[in-house]
Amino acid sequence: SDLERLLHRDWQNISDGLYPSPAFGNPIRHVSRSIAFFRDLGAVTRRRAEANGGEIFDPALSSRFPRYYLQNFHYQSGGYLTAESAKLYEHQVEVLFVGGAELMRRQALASIIRYLQKNPQTSQRHLDVACGTGSFLAMLKEARPRLEVTGVDLSQPYLVEAHQTLKPWSRTRLTQANAELLPYPSDVFDTISCLFLFHELPAIVRQTVADEIARVLKPRGRAFFLDSIQIGDRPEYDALLTHFPNVFHEPYYQNFIESDLTELFKNSRLNTHTSELAYFAKLLILEK
Repeated sequence: SDLERLLHRDWQNISDGLYPSPAFGNPIRHVSRSIAFFRDLGAVTRRRAEANGGEIFDPALSSRFPRYYLQNFHYQSGGYLTAESAKLYEHQVEVLFVGGAELMRRQALASIIRYLQKNPQTSQRHLDVACGTGSFLAMLKEARPRLEVTGVDLSQPYLVEAHQTLKPWSRTRLTQANAELLPYPSDVFDTISCLFLFHELPAIVRQTVADEIARVLKPRGRAFFLDSIQIGDRPEYDALLTHFPNVFHEPYYQNFIESDLTELFKNSRLNTHTSELAYFAKLLILEK
């Protein structure tokens, strides 16, 4: 019933002209990725049975990536470090959320578009932190083709996939960097999005990334934060949230769902403007 309500919200946003109706895309591509997903499922199941979330760890990679990043989140093959993982990621996440992942992201998209419509005088430079394969930026460009967008991610293979995703549009930039140290001057972006990153970060790193988001956001600018719902947001889901990190190897998730996000962002000079729930996600709109 929650997913059904989310579908109705999505169609209302489309009817209101906030963003176009999503295209199904190439059916051959969908079928091939479904086949690849099932082909990889045995390895994922093996890691889950062995509780092995550190298969990709290699000391040689420690100079290039933080230790917390070198894990098989979701028990997925390759972690975030291979081209195969990048090609499978969106499909895996849609399966995980029973077809609701893109729907949840589009609720953040709707909030960004509403803000841009109300503030046409801004230069409208947007940053997506942990952009992954670029799917959210593609949705944003479909809705606002002239918007100048930048994506930053730590994974080079995911950025390669993002480059292909964003090929149809100009005014796009992609940068490989750690969100703990964003390679941009202070006060340069009018809007920033950060989707489903914080639950995969240790607590101390969350604060560092929040500080960086605040630093590069213009005064009075808006940050759009979307991540998992937390304990107490929907009490009937609390047991499921507690069980989730064990089944899908999310080592920092339990701490995340018990943390105070409003206080965390307040410590970074980001005040919570509004907060809303969308299926398994919580959207915070933050103002500097």
